[in-house]
Amino acid sequence: MKEGNLEKQFAELKSQVETLSKEGAENKLSMIVFSGDMDKVLASLLIATGAVAMGMDVVMFFTFWGTPILRDKKKKVGGKDLMGKMFSAMLPKGACKVKLSKMNMGGMGTAMMKSLMKKKNVASIEEMLELAAELGVRIYVCEMSMDLMGFKREEMIDYPNLSFCGVAKFLEEAKNSKIQLFI
Repeated sequence: MKEGNLEKQFAELKSQVETLSKEGAENKLSMIVFSGDMDKVLASLLIATGAVAMGMDVVMFFTFWGTPILRDKKKKVGGKDLMGKMFSAMLPKGACKVKLSKMNMGGMGTAMMKSLMKKKNVASIEEMLELAAELGVRIYVCEMSMDLMGFKREEMIDYPNLSFCGVAKFLEEAKNSKIQLFI
């Protein structure tokens, strides 16, 4: 009788282990890009492309101050309300317009950093976005942030793996990721 009970317990444990291994963390990095600062966005893209190079699936969720980086500087979009026009005018349009989070010094620090990056052969944010696209990094843009700031889908960059979604989609991606970051 004890043997039958042990076999039943063993079968239950085996089933639980199999279920846990199926539900375990995926080899994935899920990252929230909240900041629109040059140094933080660059760090986000460096981490993302590095993770892909290590064989990880990467999802980046751009929200609030991170969304303006994804605006295409060449695209003009009409039909915005007053608040949308104000946000569009006040926030950077595209990756080339972002500033350093520290030591910006009225733009001098940012210009010095960009010059130093070029001299040291460090890729720009625009180049890192191109690399991320080539490597298959998926970018999600927060629809609520876009709506609050009056941004439209038509003004975003052309990126092969760019989708618009809410926080629920990001959480779905992040819940089984090995690594989750907030930058």
